Amino acid sequence: MIRSTGRGAALAAFTMAFAMAASAQDADSEAPAVKRMETVVVTGTRDGLGLDDSASSGALGQKKILDTPFSLTVVDSDDLARRQATSVAQIFFNDPSVSSSSTSGTTNWWGPQMRGLGVRNFYIDGVPMEMAWGGEVPLEMIDNVEALKGLTGFMYGFGAPGGVLKYESKKPTDTPLARTEIGYRNDSALYGNADFGGRLNNGDGLGYRVNLGAETGDAYTGAGLNRVLAAVALDHRIGSNLRWHANATYEDSKLEHEPLYFYWDLYQGDKLPDPTYDYEDVSVRNSWYKSNTLMGATGLEWRISDAWSANFSAGYSRKEHLSNKMFGELLNEAGDYAGSAYNFTGILETSFAQAIVQGQLNTGAVRHELVLGTSFQKEEAQWGNEWYWSNDFNGNLYERQTFLVTRDINFSLAPPRDDTRQTALFASDTMHFGERWQAILGARYTDYSMKDLDRDLAVDSGYDTDALSPTVALIYKPAEHSTVYGSYVESLEGGSRVGENYANFGDLLDATISKQYEIGVKYEKDALSFTTAAFRVERAAQIDQFVDGLRYLTQDGLTLYEGIEAIGSVGVTDTLRLGLGATWLDASIEEVSPENADLAGNAPAGAAEWSIVANASFEVQAIAGLSFHGAARYFDDAFYEDINRVTIPHRTLVGAGFQYATSMFGQPVVITGNVNNLLNEKYWELNTLGEGINGSLSMRIDW
Repeated sequence: MIRSTGRGAALAAFTMAFAMAASAQDADSEAPAVKRMETVVVTGTRDGLGLDDSASSGALGQKKILDTPFSLTVVDSDDLARRQATSVAQIFFNDPSVSSSSTSGTTNWWGPQMRGLGVRNFYIDGVPMEMAWGGEVPLEMIDNVEALKGLTGFMYGFGAPGGVLKYESKKPTDTPLARTEIGYRNDSALYGNADFGGRLNNGDGLGYRVNLGAETGDAYTGAGLNRVLAAVALDHRIGSNLRWHANATYEDSKLEHEPLYFYWDLYQGDKLPDPTYDYEDVSVRNSWYKSNTLMGATGLEWRISDAWSANFSAGYSRKEHLSNKMFGELLNEAGDYAGSAYNFTGILETSFAQAIVQGQLNTGAVRHELVLGTSFQKEEAQWGNEWYWSNDFNGNLYERQTFLVTRDINFSLAPPRDDTRQTALFASDTMHFGERWQAILGARYTDYSMKDLDRDLAVDSGYDTDALSPTVALIYKPAEHSTVYGSYVESLEGGSRVGENYANFGDLLDATISKQYEIGVKYEKDALSFTTAAFRVERAAQIDQFVDGLRYLTQDGLTLYEGIEAIGSVGVTDTLRLGLGATWLDASIEEVSPENADLAGNAPAGAAEWSIVANASFEVQAIAGLSFHGAARYFDDAFYEDINRVTIPHRTLVGAGFQYATSMFGQPVVITGNVNNLLNEKYWELNTLGEGINGSLSMRIDW
């Protein structure tokens, strides 16, 4: 693991990788020029922000990012590979509006944030995936990841208003593909991936894509990584107008003796204790967190005519959690903490089906893009017979933790308890008034129900409700490569059962309606691309109340998020591209009742005022196939809780890497290396110690 030698180890790996690249350049100096150019093209990176790329926006259908009246960021597989991303925080490092308070190599307990709001809406190939209580989507089989920021009620139905993270898996290839990759991440983690694709019957038959992956060893924190993955995607053309597709993914992951996850509710002090990267001191050696993920989907795409198409899809996802995870309640600046073991098991399942018809028609001078659809979603949760949370140990940040788990853990499952269903009808009409103006009208009607949410299975304490989620947008296109838009959307967020760490455990909070207003500009042409948006989100507030020393979770007032985000990228030369992005956020708690008057005007937990990022990529002309990239991101102060008592200090993180595409023994080879937190900044995340300097190195071969 990295301590005082961490910087040297990571930089040594980086230097060794560059030496390997230089050696490969010398060994291959007499390779034909055409072969080398082919290699460079294969690994070339996307110019700009990719605003001309197409993205699926739920009930809005398939559109260019440039023509959507919302803020979207798409990270493709080339960028994922180039930066060797393994977590949401690393995937969207270059987007100042997207962040995650969990560092890589952790269970990502509370999930990511967009524009200061938590995100709990995850989709894989259009199928909802319940990611509560931690876990990352395995990226070996992912082609791109999309962040849709803000309210998504019209596009996707009920959900938290932070936004949606959508993962698209790698699809079958028309030409044969055989690719293997092996890699290393310090402290001692090894990983490998095999990716095969093609089409049977001389390219005219069944298409397939198979991904196999494994990872084992210790992360930079000393946490034990044990993970295996298998994914398959199939498709088949049935005649000229019909295509069938299916995919399935399975991952088995066990993270052992990761550092403690910290809370600050009982903290007494004016400043936080100095963070330490002696992670081994704050880990319980026989703790672990295990998850099994299964996801499958299938569907039919029917090209009815040149103007109309229909799509039917159905899917299922299942995530099982078994927790022997450790937490620490930090108490003071000296670093003392009260440690607790958390044991539970749970299975979260989602079934999903959707049918969409999309097409175009004209009414006089107006051209209409129509989307009509219906969907059904069912979420079930089955929890264990035992929930165990106990102050089993105590310790100090700067002293070795010697506690070991010795109790027998009961992971048996109780009968299914939670059942949430959504049945929806939706429609949208994008009206084109000439070449410059568009108007979008859309609505989703959702019938929503929650059943049997408490421990008394004989009592149905859930509720039924329904809502119409509208959206209205106006788009002006001064030119083909630019868009000015304004949009309004409402979204219904389902009620939730108060958790066991509150005195009012079991209470049911009502469903609430959130509202979002947004205006923005998007531009992409030649060497310059940028997107900017001003937004306002109104959401019902959930507030912690303390009465006689007991904590209660209540709904009171609203949280208001107002801000501006801007992201730009410019090609300074043919080989140098620079990027800059910033998000300014003014978030506050408003309209609270008199008993919570002391919270009025406070910032919501986790909402930082500023996030700024600068990045660069450079291709070395003197060495064909060699490129460098780097980024620096500033995270502003953020409050840990709504009462604004504990502040998580600001920090600036720097990452850098290289990629070298060449050929060895006639085979295309890509060598990639990265260093995260290059300057070894010591910092606190909301609930974890920061990510100390760490490096990765990999070699990919196309056979």
